[in-house]
Amino acid sequence: MNHLANAIRGGLIGSAELVPGISGGTVALIVGIYERALHNADKILKARFKEVEWGFIIAVAVGMLAAVFGLSSVMSSFVEGHVSLSKALFLGMVAVSIIVPVSMMDKADRFKAPSLIAFVVAAVLIFFITGFTSAPHEDPSLVVVFFAAAIAVCALVLPGVSGSLILLTMGLYQPIIGAVSDREMGTVAVFALGALCGLAAFVKVLNYLLDNHHSVTLAAMAGFMLGSLRALWPWGESQDAGTPAILGMIVLGVAIVSAFIYLDNRKAKSYQ
Repeated sequence: MNHLANAIRGGLIGSAELVPGISGGTVALIVGIYERALHNADKILKARFKEVEWGFIIAVAVGMLAAVFGLSSVMSSFVEGHVSLSKALFLGMVAVSIIVPVSMMDKADRFKAPSLIAFVVAAVLIFFITGFTSAPHEDPSLVVVFFAAAIAVCALVLPGVSGSLILLTMGLYQPIIGAVSDREMGTVAVFALGALCGLAAFVKVLNYLLDNHHSVTLAAMAGFMLGSLRALWPWGESQDAGTPAILGMIVLGVAIVSAFIYLDNRKAKSYQ
């Protein structure tokens, strides 16, 4: 029963990673396995295999994979068939998610010059970058898929950052989720390899930045999320839904992520 419970927790995390704006790390916090998973990942990276809780890791991984493969077709059809509505939903999710990294900053540092500069620079930089990269790539090369996975996997390490959002910003969300939905195992395998390499390479870097430049790093992440909203603007040439429906999806996106944030806060208070 314990393994089944962990598989269900993994399924919830995997489901979250399919949706831009919902962080798998945040869901891991909510279901109570974030620190345990991070400690086990650290032991694997340090090759301390005898200390790893393999039963726990395998159960969570099975749950995540089942959710990703089981729900990818639904998400792929939604994104391809309802462009404006899917963008509107994701826009609402990402917009309210900016609260998460800001709330994780030290209160005294939120309005200090370094944090404000990091926020503004990150937001402006990503705003202009998304103007070139937000359009979906029809057939990305495996090299691009590899490096995209290496970057997106960082979202599993840090609560508040969505891996799907990172892929969406790079214009790779639709082709990647489409590859999973169509069972293109070559692309899926390259993505998995890139994620493993990225996890090994960036965990230490992220931990260093958070340990030594905590507030500035989180401010930059908030700016990244704000700037990326350009890629999710649901009105324009590709608009295929009316404004009332679009506004309704934005509100729904805000409500969904707000519920996760509320549960996350309740979970954090229970530890105090």
